[in-house]
Parts: sequence; structure tokens; C-alpha cells
Amino acid sequence: MKSVAVIGASLAGLYAARALRSQGFDGRLVIVGDECHRPYDRPPLSKGFLTGATTDQGQLALADAEEIAELDAEWLLGTRATGLDTGGRTVLLDGGRSLTTDGVVLATGATPRRLPGPMPAGAHTLRTLDDAQALRAELSSPPVRVVVIGGGFIGAEVASSCAALGHDVTVVEAAPLPLVPQLGHTMAEICSTLHANHGVTLLTETGVARLHSGGTGNRVTGVELSDGRVLPAEVVVTGIGVRPNTDWLANSPLPLDDGVLCDAGCVTPLPAVVAVGDVARVNGVRAEHWTSATEQAAVAARNLLAGSTVATHRGLPYFWSDQYGVRLQFAGRRLPTDTPRILEGSPDDHSFLACYERDGRTTAVLALNRPRPFLRLRRELADQAFAA
Repeated sequence: MKSVAVIGASLAGLYAARALRSQGFDGRLVIVGDECHRPYDRPPLSKGFLTGATTDQGQLALADAEEIAELDAEWLLGTRATGLDTGGRTVLLDGGRSLTTDGVVLATGATPRRLPGPMPAGAHTLRTLDDAQALRAELSSPPVRVVVIGGGFIGAEVASSCAALGHDVTVVEAAPLPLVPQLGHTMAEICSTLHANHGVTLLTETGVARLHSGGTGNRVTGVELSDGRVLPAEVVVTGIGVRPNTDWLANSPLPLDDGVLCDAGCVTPLPAVVAVGDVARVNGVRAEHWTSATEQAAVAARNLLAGSTVATHRGLPYFWSDQYGVRLQFAGRRLPTDTPRILEGSPDDHSFLACYERDGRTTAVLALNRPRPFLRLRRELADQAFAA
């Protein structure tokens, strides 16, 4: 293999490029990214960067100048991929350009889901550095009324940051409780109290009908709920999940179903094409987490260079979230029927370690502000998974 194109210049794409080089690939390496920025870390965007604790954009960089130079890659930033030919070796780019290569790594990530209708000024989603810069500029003003639509991780982190800045914050969640799919009802109920404990209003079991706007600049003025209530708002942030960036692959031969379908080694039906990160549905699962993207990259690179699936991704699912001064960590594979049990600490203090059990066996672990014991149990779970 003499040339590889990595389509996507964020976390998964960068780690795939690094893996290719570390595994001996010395050919032409091209990295295509639709943003104008080199790879940066997204998790701080809803936390430290939003509050101003992270002041310099350079602090977000995933690679310094020396590491970028060592990759010896051609960077095509501000360039959008628009298609993939039937053989999977030619990537079509905007402006009528194309890129022919021996192998392709798909790492185009995901994009935020949006509410139907127009987005007036003052209404935001948060996914990219540009999104975060625009939202931070609005939050640097005197206190305003902020409505966050969606109580998942991004929504909770944004609400936490806005509250820390002194804004009046309301979170609107369609489900009975936020984070039930990830944590189950009992633990989700405990975590949901973080909002009220920090002066944030949480409205559950209600949807959003539309945004109200008007006045100079047609700015957002309120959020109309499905029950007819209108919440006044000067700033609205929508965090209702993401969808994988696969639209550009619609006319390709690749199978698509909530992501690019791959085997357990991140390999698509086209052996010269692999997929990693948020865009990849690996062995039936699409994981939108930092650790999954980095672990998949090494496996995908190995299989791409081998020309077949010689390695599989067997990482233990893991994610974390920082909200209201609390670090929430979760690892494992929980089923809705698994039973949670507190091992140490107290939910009342929002500092505890819990496990989920099934037939006397631990299947997952959750911690709030208990990083050391969590790490120990996470390692034990991983050892069990690899031994199985």
C-alpha cells in the first residue's frame, strides 16, 4: 500500500494517522478535514472552554507542531468529502476535485441533530470549536436566561457551565429522567439531582414545539414546549444527540445504517476502506465516546495495512462526564435488567462507587468523584472481558 487517505481530521482521524505511521506505513498520507482547524479535543468545549477556564485555543490541540511534522502528512483542511467511487479508492472532494488512493480511513464523525425549522440568532448547537466560540461569546455578557434542550451529557455539561457563569438555566428533557439509557433509572435519578442542587431547573417529560424569535436581528426570545408553555430565553442550546456524517456516502457501495457498517475489526465490505469513531458502526455498535475512537484507530490501521481483518476491537465501553464539579465515570456493558449496588460512598454527597450486577456477576461500574477505586474496577472488568 503506497497511499492512504484519512477522511476526517479530528480525534479518530488523527489517531488513525498515528497508528498507520507507528505500524510501519511510510507511503503518502493525506488527511482531509472539513473544518479549518487541525485536530482538537472536543470534550473541553462544553466545559472549561465554555467557562473561560481554558483560555487559549492551543490548549485544545491534540498534537503539537513536532507531532504534526512527524506524521509527514498532507493536510487538506477546510475541504469537504462529497463522495466515494464504487471501488472505494477515489474520494470526491468539494470544488470538483478528487483524491485517488490505495486505502481509505473514514473518520467523518457526527453532526448534531437539530430542531425542525430555522435557527434564529441566539440558538446554538455545540459540536465544533466554531460552535463553542460563538456560544462562549454570548455567555460572556451579563446573566441571561438560557434554555438547554436535552439533558444528556452535552446538555448537562452546558447547563453546568452556564450555571457556573451565573446565568439562569433551565434544562428541558423529553424523557422522565435524563441519562436513563446509559445509567438506568436508579442512578439516573441520583445524577439528575445535580441540576437542582446548583440552581438549575429541570423540566422532564416534555418536548419542544418551536422556538420563538423576533425584534432586532430576529433573536430567539423563547422556547415553546409541547404543552403550550413558553420559556423566555435569550440563549438556547440544543443537545438532542448526533447523527453520523454519512450523507456524502449515500451513493457509494458501502452499507449504511446509523453509521458505516463494519465488522469487529472496523473493516467495511470494501477491504481497502475502514471506518473509525462516531461514524463507524462496529460489529453492530456505534459508540460516541473518546476512548472508543482511539482504540478503534489502531485496530483499523492494522487491518487496512494487512488487507483483511486480522485484529478485532474488544475494548470495554467507557465514558466520563464533568458536571457541577462532579466527575461521572462509567465502564462496562449494562442491560436494563441489571441491578445497581452502592459499594462505597454516599449518593447524598454525590461521591460514590457503584456496580451493576447480573446473576451475581459485575457487568458495569459507575463512579461519581471516586476515580481511583473506579479505575481498579474498570481494569478488573476489562480483564474479565478479554478472558471471556
